[in-house]
Amino acid sequence: MRPNARRTTLADIARAAGVSVATVSKVVNGRGDVAPHTRTRVQELLHQHQYLAPVFRHSEAEPVDIPTIEVQFQGGLRSYVAETLEGIIDSAAELGATVVVSKATHAPHWARDLVAAGRRAVIAVTSVYTAAHLNELARSGLPLVVLDPLHLPDSRVHSVGATNFAGGLTATRHLLSLGHRRIAYLGGPSMAVCNQARMHGYRAAMEAEGAKVPESYVRPGEFTYATGLHGAAGLLDLPEPPTAVFAGNDDIAVGVIEAARARGMRVPEDLSVVGFDDTSLAEMASPPLTTVRQPLREMGGAALRTALRLANGETIESHHIELATALVVRTSTAPPREEP
Repeated sequence: MRPNARRTTLADIARAAGVSVATVSKVVNGRGDVAPHTRTRVQELLHQHQYLAPVFRHSEAEPVDIPTIEVQFQGGLRSYVAETLEGIIDSAAELGATVVVSKATHAPHWARDLVAAGRRAVIAVTSVYTAAHLNELARSGLPLVVLDPLHLPDSRVHSVGATNFAGGLTATRHLLSLGHRRIAYLGGPSMAVCNQARMHGYRAAMEAEGAKVPESYVRPGEFTYATGLHGAAGLLDLPEPPTAVFAGNDDIAVGVIEAARARGMRVPEDLSVVGFDDTSLAEMASPPLTTVRQPLREMGGAALRTALRLANGETIESHHIELATALVVRTSTAPPREEP
């Protein structure tokens, strides 16, 4: 190839093959989820254009720089985490970056060990970072990007999230539009920023409609199935139980549905339920769950791109990126049953 010749990119191959860049990336990286005829066509074009993946492109004047990003998560590999990781990994494949996924441990000198292992930045998914952790990252020169932060990020931290307040507002307005007035909010940790935003959206919608919010109708917990199961039991034991529950995420919502079923109640005939996230769990629920969609894969991609820019020493003016949420209506919501 001539020194000044323009290199063929994944976008060039995708355009010639009539497929997406993601599909070409899958072929380049040996992924199996591509139709055989499409794979053959893309491989022919890659050979024809003498395409070289970034890892193979080098010369004495242009050394290879394949950035490696550490992605850390805490707790179990829930649907939320899995779908976010998919967005990170797909974006890394497209951009020629390497991703290493690990569980957050924060052992002594953990940030220094990451630098020694060649990491250029850290992406945190559901991981909690204290001031001490941030100080160690700063000393090690490792930038940090937090996905959907549980706590207000330090000014040294970049973060990616979604419009949680708007999502809470939209979910509650949906239930109000169906005729519900006794609506409860069953959420995650009380101090979690995303939980507070969803709860405030709920309260704003209820206040605007003039609907009362008894103290017993707002209950914090964890973003888990168990919170839905046990929290809903408490709500349904109230002298005047809610006719609808807005859950802080899909895991909680599925727990609410099971708690209702255990009492012989039907969803949505006896109780309407709305979740948050729109993970694969929402479609598999019985009944399929009305929920607020967070663009989890897109959020993962945005976090990966931000981490790469920081790793390259770029200055990013905005410390927080918010992507839009949207209500997805399925069959777990309906008008309230008429009182006898």
